[in-house]
Amino acid sequence: MNIWQKLPESFFVLAPMEGVTDHVFRRVVNIAAPADLYFSEFTNATGWVHAGEKAVAGRLTIHPDEDYPLIAQIWCSEPDDIADLAKYCKKLGYKGIDLNMGCPAKTAVKNSGGSAMIRQPELASKIIDSAKTAGLPVSVKTRLGYTSVDEWRAWISHLLSHDLAALTIHLRTKKEMSKVPAHWELAVDIKKLRDDISPDTLLVGNGDVSDHEHAEKLIAESGVDGIMIGRGIFTNVFAFDKSGVAHSQTELVDMLKIHLDLFDDANSTKPYETLKRFFKVYIRDFAGSHELRNLLMQTTTTAEAREQISEYLKS
Repeated sequence: MNIWQKLPESFFVLAPMEGVTDHVFRRVVNIAAPADLYFSEFTNATGWVHAGEKAVAGRLTIHPDEDYPLIAQIWCSEPDDIADLAKYCKKLGYKGIDLNMGCPAKTAVKNSGGSAMIRQPELASKIIDSAKTAGLPVSVKTRLGYTSVDEWRAWISHLLSHDLAALTIHLRTKKEMSKVPAHWELAVDIKKLRDDISPDTLLVGNGDVSDHEHAEKLIAESGVDGIMIGRGIFTNVFAFDKSGVAHSQTELVDMLKIHLDLFDDANSTKPYETLKRFFKVYIRDFAGSHELRNLLMQTTTTAEAREQISEYLKS
């Protein structure tokens, strides 16, 4: 059995996010409320082939404490580079390869990667075949189409013809970015298409999912096998909590302290400034949170951040 086949009947996944889902934040989420599956940040295979670790800047680092299922998400437009990086990811200990064929970022699209693959189905086929040479289960994360929602049937049919372990659909087009609500109304028809073409491919829905309760509702309505939560984790670090219990201000602040500790423990080459994007995850929706967050944004070290938190708790 591959790693996808070992997941629960309905499963919940933390989405791969650039500058977010490194081993530090993955461990934070796993402490707060564990997901069933985690991904690396998305990593450019061509950059790695030509410049090695310098190009990927720690994106593929696995911490010794990470004993949960972990998938490497990679991308580029060169099949040989995909094959090389996929084999390297296997050596690192990843349990699967996910191909990013949905990122709408200009840098990825300009280099014929990400959602640009939607317009290059033959190249997408070569990329998938190359990834499979590593001997790990291969999945794809994509969007409904490039410009029009109507593109979904032809594009998803093409991907499903490749016997993927799993297919994650962000239910928007590249053009839509995140400016419109995700098209969850299409999920039932996509599931029927999956059943017809490749019933063994697990189908994962993504887009506008807030928490575990919301995810369960979407699974019940659509019939997808799993749900991936991305931006929802920024408004609720306990998004995967199955209990439905509300979490207190104290718990949120404690999770920030844990994040600071794990960042220090990592001896990361990432600058302290990269931590600041996470402050809004924990310091929100309570009296004085805006003022505390502003103070934290002015700090330059984890020690200063802890001092500001301590002063706030005293007051």
